[in-house]
Amino acid sequence: MTTNTAAVRTLATSRVETLKAAFVALVLGLGLVYGAGFANSEGVHDAAHDSRHALSFPCH
Repeated sequence: MTTNTAAVRTLATSRVETLKAAFVALVLGLGLVYGAGFANSEGVHDAAHDSRHALSFPCH
């Protein structure tokens, strides 16, 4: 029985790409949690408020 090396390479590449994406998501998630934890609450409120106005969502 022969092994299809192209399929093995594709599977390995797919796994590597999945791990890269998971690592990037983890770093971004931790950055958001860290940033939100130490952010000035008034500054966060103002940023959210301005974002809602920029996206034309009513907020009042």
